[in-house]
Amino acid sequence: MEDYRIVADEISADVEAGRLRPGDRLPPQRRFARERGIANSTAARVYGELVRRGVVVGEVGRGTFVRAGRPPLETALAEPGGATVDLELNFAVLPEQTALVGKALESLLREDVLTAALRPGAVSGSKQARDAAAGLFAKDGWAPEILFAGSGRQAIAAAIAAFVPMGERLAVEAITYPVVKALAGRLGVQLVPIETDDMGIVPEALEAASVRALYVQPTLHNPLGSTMDEARRVELAETVRRMDIPVIEDGIYTFLRPEVRPFAAYAPERTVFADSMSKRLAPGLTTGFLAVPAEWTERLAAAVRSGGWVAPTLAVEAATRWITGGTLETVERAKRLDAAERQRVTAARLAGFTVRADPQAYHCWWELPEHWRAETFVAAAARRGIAVTPAAAFAVVPGHAPNAVRLAVSSPPLDTLGAALDVLAGLASGRPEDAGVE
Repeated sequence: MEDYRIVADEISADVEAGRLRPGDRLPPQRRFARERGIANSTAARVYGELVRRGVVVGEVGRGTFVRAGRPPLETALAEPGGATVDLELNFAVLPEQTALVGKALESLLREDVLTAALRPGAVSGSKQARDAAAGLFAKDGWAPEILFAGSGRQAIAAAIAAFVPMGERLAVEAITYPVVKALAGRLGVQLVPIETDDMGIVPEALEAASVRALYVQPTLHNPLGSTMDEARRVELAETVRRMDIPVIEDGIYTFLRPEVRPFAAYAPERTVFADSMSKRLAPGLTTGFLAVPAEWTERLAAAVRSGGWVAPTLAVEAATRWITGGTLETVERAKRLDAAERQRVTAARLAGFTVRADPQAYHCWWELPEHWRAETFVAAAARRGIAVTPAAAFAVVPGHAPNAVRLAVSSPPLDTLGAALDVLAGLASGRPEDAGVE
């Protein structure tokens, strides 16, 4: 019997040589097995291996297709690339904020202050830093302890490492933040996808799973844009109490919806809230925050230290000044207005399509027309200098991606964004063969 990896190598070579193009559909597995003279089980392993390598992607109910561009996880973790219009990564930087950020740092340049800020970092930061961050997050009686990490990603990694031993299981939404997929792989943690609906995690589905912890994005979910209502938060809080599991809440976009209480306020004794300055202020300013129950402080601090994720003192002191001096509040207020305007532009340019978006978010989820496949659409957009992210980048289970793309709308100037959306709308209205990709 032919080894499945040899067959996978042959298909990969066909893709590399251009004999199979982005968007091309592979035959159903049974037909593939007959054509190759191999067992159906071997064909299934071939397709699984191709998905694992990122050569193909499966779309529910549609089949298996040659992917476009980088493998999904690499796409989601990419640095800014060469696309003329980047709708792949959310880097919101407003023109007026640089001067504000610089002015707030003037006091940090005093010799005595700078000397102190150049000392080795501590996960607990200074009392002034903790008080500033606590004021940023405390709400409705929720008053957590504060720890600092080098970035939001590092804060999430520390929380996973603290509560989920290697080889154990972490519950996540079935469509989730791709970085968590990468972190779980690095930490040897198995992700368990949990059913979601329009309000997020379905509590009954979570309770049926055997897991050590839950990672969740209850506010402005990335990529779906959904926000849990209060009733669902209450129900989920009761569920995790019965299960006796900790919750890692990703709060990276909560500043865009400040009126929404974090999930941590509903289950403060068992929730770790992770956030950072990167989305709130600027992508190059990555200081991460962990808002934690007092009894878990040392456990989380140990995870941050052992992972090498302690934030530099200089970064923490700078963040403290941006918070206490009002710079952060000013920029956040401006970004909320900016995000709302970008969503209005998006809604107008993509009118008539199935687009899920919160009117205050910096991203949206576009369920493509039936005649398009996500991978083919990504390839067609790339040929026109526009980078978008396929649903496969966010799917926990390979081959179970919806036929959708995420658009990150924060980076381009508004006129450029509008023009790019017009191009994408024109593509989606036409046929793939007219776009030269099928």
